[in-house]
Amino acid sequence: MIHEMRLDTEPFEKIKAGKKTIEIRLYDEKRQKVKVGDIIIFHKLPDNVETIKVEVVGLSIFGSFRDLFSNFDKSKFGYDKNLTIDEEIQMQRAYYSEEEEKKYGVVGIHIKC
Repeated sequence: MIHEMRLDTEPFEKIKAGKKTIEIRLYDEKRQKVKVGDIIIFHKLPDNVETIKVEVVGLSIFGSFRDLFSNFDKSKFGYDKNLTIDEEIQMQRAYYSEEEEKKYGVVGIHIKC
């Protein structure tokens, strides 16, 4: 199955450069359809013109961002090694509320270009 998702410039470029191998999303209805072996086409915001195609090689499902971030090296998410888990969580709050996190849980989508 092929999925399409949008990404801000920075994470898009990190995936493209191979510096980000886990994409972070809520485990909502849309992401529950993603399976190992599927393809994701990421569209680079804001214009959605540039794309990158990746393969899903694993899924890590957790109840919270804290649990997800506690289980993997920061570099897998494209984050600086000096970032704290609280700072990682705060970065996600720009996209997802605490209520959404509690409702759906979160997924780390392991990808390869």
